[in-house]
Amino acid sequence: MLKTAKYLLVWLLFLAVLSVSLLACEADETKTNLPAEIIDQLGRTVKLEKPPERIISLAPSNTEILFALRLGERVVGVTEYCDFPPQAKEKEVVGGFSTPDIEKIVSLSPDLILATSMHQKSVIPELERHNLTVLALVPKTLADILESITLIGRASGHVDEAKELVEKMQARIDRVKSLTAGLPPQDRPTVFYIVWHDPLYTVGGDQLHNEVIELAGGENIFGDISGFPTVDLEVILERNPGVIVTSGGHGSAENSPLKWATSEPRLKVTEALKRGSVYEIDAETIGRPGPRIIEAIEAMLRFIHPEL
Repeated sequence: MLKTAKYLLVWLLFLAVLSVSLLACEADETKTNLPAEIIDQLGRTVKLEKPPERIISLAPSNTEILFALRLGERVVGVTEYCDFPPQAKEKEVVGGFSTPDIEKIVSLSPDLILATSMHQKSVIPELERHNLTVLALVPKTLADILESITLIGRASGHVDEAKELVEKMQARIDRVKSLTAGLPPQDRPTVFYIVWHDPLYTVGGDQLHNEVIELAGGENIFGDISGFPTVDLEVILERNPGVIVTSGGHGSAENSPLKWATSEPRLKVTEALKRGSVYEIDAETIGRPGPRIIEAIEAMLRFIHPEL
């Protein structure tokens, strides 16, 4: 009887250990089991067999997403413009944003390269000729940014990390929406965004900056044109912005656009200068389609609607 009880106890313990082991294996397999194919943001079908261990980023925004998803240790190459987070500057440089060094990339033996639409015509085909796997990200809107994070999560096996980041960003976006969505047109200040002051560049209605301004409860005075056009000061005075936002962080030029906007005598007749509503935002935070875009949205809300 005693021997039977001991045997039964040992058998139950064995079954318990076996069950835990199987569950652990199943969880690990679920985490790393990649889809056979991913459609990237250029509409290309990218085949992936296993999580990549050596990743190269060809754009600062891609690099920021990789580090935000806790994939920094797998990054073996970045562009010379990938400077955030600071750890990115410790990685091997594979050339410029638009001028990557193909030979250098090949020498690093990457199993995944994150590219952009800029690389579509020549760089991506050349990399594929070397049998390298390339995933292209082309985020132009806030929704695209969230999708690009999800795609990198799927391609890297960090699906849970991507889901968590997207949910946190979406919650902060929704909070800003809840504060500004019901504002009537007369309560939406007109905004002039200065990319650079000499010559005077701004942003059109098809740019990410415009979406940020509108989400934050403002109206871009040049939302009726596209791209990054040069504009005349006379037109700015006619449209009389209630808020002026200048881009900063231009290396040695620092805050030159802000200094110009606050010292240009002809702008003093605008509502923005009369109210003292002239601000500066980091050009990379608002210009890079990555995780930090939510910081730009919240900053823009403070500029346009400090009362909120």
